[in-house]
This record gives sequence, C-alpha cells and structure tokens, in this order.
Amino acid sequence: MRLEQSFVPVDGVGETTERRLWTAGVTSWDEFGRDLNVYGVGERTADRIESFVAEATDRLDRRDGRYFHERLPSGERFRMWETFRDEAACFDIETTGLEPDRSVVTTVSVHRGDETTTLVRGEDLTADRVADLLDVPLLVTFNGRQFDVPFLEQSFGVSLDAAHLDLRYPCAALGLTGGLKRVEREVGVDRDRPDLSGRDAIRLWRQYERGDDEALDTLVSYNRDDARNLRALAAEASARLHEERAGGVLPR
Repeated sequence: MRLEQSFVPVDGVGETTERRLWTAGVTSWDEFGRDLNVYGVGERTADRIESFVAEATDRLDRRDGRYFHERLPSGERFRMWETFRDEAACFDIETTGLEPDRSVVTTVSVHRGDETTTLVRGEDLTADRVADLLDVPLLVTFNGRQFDVPFLEQSFGVSLDAAHLDLRYPCAALGLTGGLKRVEREVGVDRDRPDLSGRDAIRLWRQYERGDDEALDTLVSYNRDDARNLRALAAEASARLHEERAGGVLPR
C-alpha cells in the first residue's frame, strides 16, 4: 500500500470510509473527484479530502516524509514504506551498553537502496557522517524509537526528525513479537551469523579494542546484516498488512 492510495490521513476519514472509496474505484488521490457519489462521503468530507490531496501531493513531490508520519494514524505508518523504500535508510547501531550516558556507539550500519554503509568508532563514525547518512525521507528501524534514535541523538548531538517506521510495531500488529532475530526467523529472513547476539556485539568490540581485527570484521558483518534485513522485513510486513487492510479491493 502506497501513500498515494491512502485517505485515512484526512480528518474524519477512517478505515471504513477509506474502504468505501477504494470499493467505488477511488484507489488513489488522482481518482478522487467531487462528482463522485460514495456513501459516507458528504460535502464536508469531500472538501477535506480535496484539500488533503492538494497539500499531500505537494508534500510528496518535496519528499516530506515527516508530513505523512504526523498525519497517518500510528498503526498505518507502514504505508510509507512502498512510497519511500528506495530512499529509506534502514539502520541499526551497536553499542557497549544500553544507556548512552554510560556507553558508546561502536558501529552504525545504514542500508539504502542496494548499498550498505558501516561507520566504525575511531575511524569514520562522526556526527556529520551520521547526520548525512540519515538525512532521508524515511528512517526504518526495529525498536529504534526506544533505542537507536535516542541513543544516536544523545551520543552525537544530532536531530533525527525524519519520518520513522519502527518495524517493531507493525510486526506486533501481525502477531510477530520478540526481538529482531526471532521475527526474522518467523518470516523466513536469513542471516549469515544467526548465532550472534547483542551481547556478542559488545564482546567483539572489546576483543577489537585489545587488538583483534577479525573481531571487528565479525561485528561489522553482524551489524550490516541487521540493517540489510530490515529492508526484507519492511517489505514482508507491509505486504501482509496491505492484505489485511485492503485485500481484494486495492491493487498493490
């Protein structure tokens, strides 16, 4: 499901009215017209839809993901994925602990399009590089709302105010609970080192600090898997939610 197919950001339009629009053939903003006769869409609602479509089209042209983040109900933010997937930054961080005032970020991996970039502490992990890589219309994380984003903001003094799709929540809506690795297994997303965990990431960094370069290679590989797999997980979750919300009435 794409943003251009969405009407629930309009005040007064819920899932029922949106589905009526789709069923009547109004499956995108371009197909909305004031002469349509759709049950539940009166003159005032039509006015609001018309105003929204005009503003939303302009915001989309400007790639203003934050506008849609704020207008969509929280349970519908998965719709941003299909529209922004080629520009989205799927990212994950590794740290030496859970509290930014007592721990440090060791690696940050960002997967965008077909490329993955990893920043390493002491090499190229700087505030400017973090801000540059995450200056995108949409951020994609797993539990990043609670961990990755605030950790980076406090550690580097950056402001990550782009639209944010935290996959923990759409996955939970599908009954996929637990950590990222568990959810990956449930949906069939593979990784090179399924035996590694966040605790191992801390251990590997400590080994690297003691001079073990191979430990850093393993840590980077683990972190890159986390970032890359977010893309596959976002695609799977959004496809399943599309089927739940609009199966049979709205083409993908």
